[in-house]
Amino acid sequence: MPIHRAFALPAMLLTLISAAGSTSAESINAGERKESQDRPFLVQDIASFNTPWALTFLPDSRLLVTEKPGHLFLVSQDGHKTEVSGIPEVAAKGQNGLLDVAVSPDFSKSNQVFFTYVAPDNKGGSLVLARATLLLQADKPHLNDITVLWRQTPSGGGGQPGGIIAFDPAGQHLFLTVGDRMQPDSAQDPDQARGKVLRLRLDGTTPPDNPQASEGGVRAQTWTTGHRNPYGLAFAPDGKLWLNEMGPRGGDEFNLIEPGVNYGWPVVSNGDNYNGTPIPRHVTRPEFRAPLVYWTPVIAPAGLAFYSGDLFPQWQGSAFVGGLKVRSLVRISFDKAGQPDEADRWDMSARIRDVAIARDGALWLIEDGNPGSLMRLVPKR
Repeated sequence: MPIHRAFALPAMLLTLISAAGSTSAESINAGERKESQDRPFLVQDIASFNTPWALTFLPDSRLLVTEKPGHLFLVSQDGHKTEVSGIPEVAAKGQNGLLDVAVSPDFSKSNQVFFTYVAPDNKGGSLVLARATLLLQADKPHLNDITVLWRQTPSGGGGQPGGIIAFDPAGQHLFLTVGDRMQPDSAQDPDQARGKVLRLRLDGTTPPDNPQASEGGVRAQTWTTGHRNPYGLAFAPDGKLWLNEMGPRGGDEFNLIEPGVNYGWPVVSNGDNYNGTPIPRHVTRPEFRAPLVYWTPVIAPAGLAFYSGDLFPQWQGSAFVGGLKVRSLVRISFDKAGQPDEADRWDMSARIRDVAIARDGALWLIEDGNPGSLMRLVPKR
């Protein structure tokens, strides 16, 4: 996986972690924290895009940047943009369109990339996971041999597609977030691929050691359930998998993801429905896993990256999250017991859609907008 999404532990070890559990950990509301104008970094504007959605790095330090309307760009670190042809038609409406892009663990040999998008149909579209070979020929990069590995069934729904990709350390498994597509009850339906984190082989088939592998269908692919709108998924340096997701009116979440766990949406939430009707809180239903950090009021989290690098040594192991609603970059730190908490929130005066860490330790951000900036953050001198 690209640098901004670290790697998982083997499934057996993750299962042991799950058995140890984290249900006794504190659930912290960081929603009332305030943005700081005192930023410990300089912001360099590199390029601009039409509603960019995701960014990642190739091994040669060039970037791939998706645009939600259905465009993919190869970008040099000095901002030179070249469009990559071959993207299939996408349902670019509202929250849907071209979503995540991720470099295969064996890219140096295969030149393969994975990407997600909402494919058009007459029911509102289906989230699709695809794989392709990236041909880097002179000034005409192209996606070749596109293969659909997974398609959401049944199709249809509204926004909230999810679509974030992460890989395991052996390069054998892929994790995919799937939102509830604005059909909340589907997140608790074990036979619908909505409101789930899925675990697949790189060819899209089901690993035999998934929690419900013997059940077949969506159940066999499911790693966790009970999610609403998950737009961040990454592994920490210690191998634990973390996810952020948008809540309704309140209740954005930062969750430790462990196999077989149900996180409760829409039965419980730390927010309420948009029409004002209350939703029972996590504390009322202990069979569902509560978030370790939540935000009420919301920050609308998007993107997630764990820091490793030399430019900001004080941030080693911190998680970085984009804040769409609060137009900020959020840093999450972890205490010695592994409890996360929001440590910093810097005003960026822009809706931050995704975060990535370059090999030199610089932070890269994209802004949700048209135009939306590609930014590089470096230390103040």
